[in-house]
Amino acid sequence: MAPNILITGGSGYLGGSLLANLKPANLPSHGCIFAAVRKPEQAEAVKQYNVMPLTLDLDDADGTTKAIIDNEISVIFFLVDAIKSQTQLTMIKALAEVKKKTGNEVHFLHTTGAKMFSSHVGHPTDKPLLDTDPKLYDIQKSHQGPFDIMNTALSTNNIVIDAAEARGVRCYIFAPCIVYGKGEGFGNKISIQTVAIVQAARALQQVYKTDPGNPTWPVCHVYDNTTLYLQILRKILEGEEIGYGKNGYFLASSGSVPWNDLYAAMARALAQHGAVDDEAVKEADEGVLKKMGEALKCSPDFVAVQLAGTCAYTAEHGKRIGWVPKYSAEHILEAASAEVELILKHQAA
Repeated sequence: MAPNILITGGSGYLGGSLLANLKPANLPSHGCIFAAVRKPEQAEAVKQYNVMPLTLDLDDADGTTKAIIDNEISVIFFLVDAIKSQTQLTMIKALAEVKKKTGNEVHFLHTTGAKMFSSHVGHPTDKPLLDTDPKLYDIQKSHQGPFDIMNTALSTNNIVIDAAEARGVRCYIFAPCIVYGKGEGFGNKISIQTVAIVQAARALQQVYKTDPGNPTWPVCHVYDNTTLYLQILRKILEGEEIGYGKNGYFLASSGSVPWNDLYAAMARALAQHGAVDDEAVKEADEGVLKKMGEALKCSPDFVAVQLAGTCAYTAEHGKRIGWVPKYSAEHILEAASAEVELILKHQAA
């Protein structure tokens, strides 16, 4: 029987872009593709992508379980909450029941973030940390950082893997990084990290760096992030074993760029739009960090988590399954002006 698929987070930046590219992807034979929705207007919006809206309250474990089993959903792409694990556990248990019912393999993809493989959670940064590293699960298990919320999200990756393995569910840990470009879905059109840079800069009329030296971070255009989601789905539908569980990590990235280069490119664009006083990038002191924290609605010591840090996480797994990114890492610098314009337009709306 062709597998039925559920995609959550369709109103978001990543999930909406995934829905918008399902039809052009010309996927292999499959059953019904459901999009989880909460409101009637979302249900109407997702129909344009030739998917079936499925009204779900993801906090309702019983209702979610029933919907998955009744609809015999055997593939779930989870793009909602990277921090807590309760909904994921509910879905994994339900998938295990679908496997018993149908006899087919079942799959769960959890969307986390590159921050959970970075200096923010104590991961090594002195050399590339491949998403195919056989020790990656152990590294995730043995490292933590100074922030409880980050450690919770890190633990969620491990909890998902352990729960899926115990129930015979094939799971995948998908990590977006600095994703940029215009979202293609019906909901949110803009990213997170680039927005944080703009938000802090506008509040202080200046772009500031928070870390010494020249730290780097992986980047990915939203289109390429989407095509990796789709390539994983394609391989699942083809019945190909691509590595799962402790060998199922995927980073969507075409390479890394220095934060300082990104700050400089965005500062030039912000200055051209009159959103900052000048295009200089200055070092943040304690007073500046406090103001940046106020703008980002976080504590001063958490500002760097929003828009700085070092991440040596390196994409290899996607390439092994045939994913080829369209945009180079350096493209984010070339696209900085368009990115700033998009964010300013969105924030003014």
